[in-house]
Amino acid sequence: MSFTFRHMLGTEALSRDEITFLLNQSRAFQGIQKQPLKKLATLRGKSVVLAFFETSTRTRISFGTAAARLGADTMNLQAESSSTQKGESLMDTVRTLEAMKPDVIVIRHAASGAPHFVADRLGIPVINAGDGVHEHPSQGLLDALTISDRLGRLDGLDVTIVGDIRHSRVARSNIHVLTKFGCRITLSGPAMWLPPELAQIAPSIRLQPRLEDALDRAHVVMVLRVQTERLQEPALPADEYIRLYQMTPARLGLARPEAVLMHPGPMIRGLEIDPAVADSPQSCVLEQVTNGVAVRMALLYLLTGGAPGSGATG
Repeated sequence: MSFTFRHMLGTEALSRDEITFLLNQSRAFQGIQKQPLKKLATLRGKSVVLAFFETSTRTRISFGTAAARLGADTMNLQAESSSTQKGESLMDTVRTLEAMKPDVIVIRHAASGAPHFVADRLGIPVINAGDGVHEHPSQGLLDALTISDRLGRLDGLDVTIVGDIRHSRVARSNIHVLTKFGCRITLSGPAMWLPPELAQIAPSIRLQPRLEDALDRAHVVMVLRVQTERLQEPALPADEYIRLYQMTPARLGLARPEAVLMHPGPMIRGLEIDPAVADSPQSCVLEQVTNGVAVRMALLYLLTGGAPGSGATG
């Protein structure tokens, strides 16, 4: 079974079969990361716009690396140097970029829904590289690929996600992906960061403010990045967050012995995660980074017409 994709705006609308197809396509690019010569000519003559209206290092470099390894040219727009800082509208900016005739636009924006807004108005494929607190689809896919590689399956796993769930687009994309494989998701963190509406996405989702209770029998432990500016008195001081929610060896020990530890990066050692956990054999953090390039290569390949198929998704 194969599919064609017009855009990649989120994981919510993807079916289980579409996700499986995307993961299989990504596996075809995993081996390239291990070769001495990593550059292909697959997308030679194609151009990719990296339109990052929100500051990013890891995701931008990952998409840029993916494009380069496929042989595509890239055009970069970064928030701190873009005309939006001078008052130009989002639509005017992306229409200017479209006039340069790229084959795909990768966009990150602080406003939820911005990539969808752009995709509705442009005639070229759009990839969402993170929009507000909405979604980060390529992260959800690379996390699923990493879990599958480590544990040999996705079906029926117990997954604990801990941290600032309310503001996490990574959490949302992972929830949409993993629940389609029958995973049971436990969301843990301070009560103010546990939005009840997320529990309505699937019956297999539960909210558990006490982290120790959330980790019992987990196959996957996903620690989210926490914005330090949100850890202010009197709401939640940093030392209190560390006491209650930092992922320590003792807490990770409450999960299954084979449990894998994940983090979307960048990690704040000593706050979200104990260094001993970050560097443990259970940690998949660096594998996530490597798999991110493979997933983004697959998305660029598919959206620029690299593979025939039938069916469609938005």
